[in-house]
Amino acid sequence: MNTDSTGNTGSPEQTDSTDGSVDVTVIGGGTGGYSTALRAAALGLSVVLVERDKVGGTCLHRGCIPSKAMLHAAELVDGIAEARERWGVRAVVDSVDWPALTATRDDIVSRNHQGVEGHLRHAGVRVVRSGARLTGPRSVRTEDGREFTAARGIVLATGSRPRTLPGLEPDGHTVVTSDDALFAPGLPASVLVLGGGAIGVEYASFHRSMGAGVTLVEAAERLVPLEDADVSRHLTRGLKKRGIDVRTGARLEGVERLAAGGVRATVRGARGDVREVTAERLLVAVGRVPVTDGLDLAAAGLATDGRGFVAPADWSRLETAVPGIHVVGDLLPPPSLGLAHASFAEGLLVAETLAGVASAPVDYAAVPRVTYSAPQTAAVGLTEAQARDLSYDVVVNTMPLTAVAKGMVHGQGGTVKVVAERGGRVLGVHLVGPHVSEMIAESQLIVGWDAEPADVARHVHAHPTLSEAVGEAFLSLAGRGLHQQ
Repeated sequence: MNTDSTGNTGSPEQTDSTDGSVDVTVIGGGTGGYSTALRAAALGLSVVLVERDKVGGTCLHRGCIPSKAMLHAAELVDGIAEARERWGVRAVVDSVDWPALTATRDDIVSRNHQGVEGHLRHAGVRVVRSGARLTGPRSVRTEDGREFTAARGIVLATGSRPRTLPGLEPDGHTVVTSDDALFAPGLPASVLVLGGGAIGVEYASFHRSMGAGVTLVEAAERLVPLEDADVSRHLTRGLKKRGIDVRTGARLEGVERLAAGGVRATVRGARGDVREVTAERLLVAVGRVPVTDGLDLAAAGLATDGRGFVAPADWSRLETAVPGIHVVGDLLPPPSLGLAHASFAEGLLVAETLAGVASAPVDYAAVPRVTYSAPQTAAVGLTEAQARDLSYDVVVNTMPLTAVAKGMVHGQGGTVKVVAERGGRVLGVHLVGPHVSEMIAESQLIVGWDAEPADVARHVHAHPTLSEAVGEAFLSLAGRGLHQQ
C-alpha cells in the first residue's frame, strides 16, 4: 500500500487501475472537479476523476485553506496587540515559532485532504493519479496509458496557476508567487507585494501582522479594483493605518536581485515620482492563468479563447461548442469569478446536467466575493458604478459599523454599503471591517432573491452584533432607521 506526501494510506488513487467505459470523466481534482464527481456519483453515474497531483487542487493545498489558516494566526497576533494597547491586557508576542505555526497549517490541510479522499471513496468515484489528454469528444487517455470513454460527457476542471512576469521568474525564496509564498522558508523582515487584488492584499496583510515591513504596489488606481470604490477606499485606509505602504497607480520599472539576498525595485508612482524599494522578498500576485497544457483540446475539436480560457457555448449548462464536454472552475472566462465557492456551484450544475436533472444556471451576480485581510472585505451583487452604468435609478445607503454597539467593541471601523434600485430591489451589498466574511451570507440571499429593502427591514437582527449594521442600513432605506449617523 502506498503512502502519499501527507502521510495518508489507502487513498482512492490506488483503488482501481483498469480502464474502460464510464458515464463521466472529470479531468482535474480541485474544487470544481471533485464537486462535479461527488454530485454525479450521488446521482447514480459512474465517474472517473483524473488528477495528476492531489485531490483538492490549489485551493486546498496552496491557496484558500493554508492561506486562511495563516491569516487566522495573523489575526491572533493582531489580537494580542489590541489586548495590550486597547484593553489593558498586558500580553506580548515574544516570537513566532514558524515551524510550529506551519505544522498546524499543514495538519489542517492534511485533514481536509483526507476528508475529500474519504468522500470520493465513499461515493464510489474512481480516482486516477495521472495527467490526461483528450483523444476525442468522448475519450480520454491518461499519461500512464489508461483510456476512458465517457458515455455522458467529459468535464474539464484543470484550474489555473499564478501569472508570472518576464524578469520576475519565481525561485521560491527571494521571488515568490502566491502558490509558494506561505511555504517559503521563514518569515521575511520585509516584503514587496506586486498586485493589489484579493491575493496580494491578503498576503500583504499577513506579513504585516507578522511584523514585516510591507510595500504594496498596484498598477490600477485603487486596490481590489473590481470591487466598489468605497470598499477600496476603506480598505486602503485600514491597511495604511496598520503601517502598510500602499502605492496605487504605480508600476515596477526594474528589479535587481541582490547578491546578499533580497531585491531592489524601482517603483514609479501615479504622479511620475520614482522611489527605490528594498525588500527581503518579492511576492508577485498579478493574477492567475488557466491551465490547459497537455490537454490536447484540438483532438476534441476545442480551442482556447484569446486569453487562454475554454469558453462555454451554453452558459446555462457550462457546455462547450462540442456537445458533452463541459467546463468548470478557473478554465471559465468571466462572468465566472475564479472563486472556489463558485466552482462548487458550477460542479453541481454540470453534474446535474449530465445526469439529466433540471438545474438552475449559476447566478454569478449572487456569488459573494471576499478578501480575508485586516480589514476584511465582502461583497455580493453590483457595485454602485456598475449599477449606474446599467442605467438603474440608484439609491445608496451606508452605515458605519461603529453606529452599532458591537462595532464600537471591536473598534476597527468599517462600513456597510447597500446599492438598490429606487423603489425596487437590492442590487448589491458591500462590507468592510472585522469578520465581514461571516456576515455576507444573508446579503447573498437578499441579492439572489431580488429582495427589496422593506423585505429585509422586517427581519430582526440579534443585538448586539456587527450584523445589526446590515439591518440598520436596510431599515434606513425603508424609511425606518434608528441609528443612522
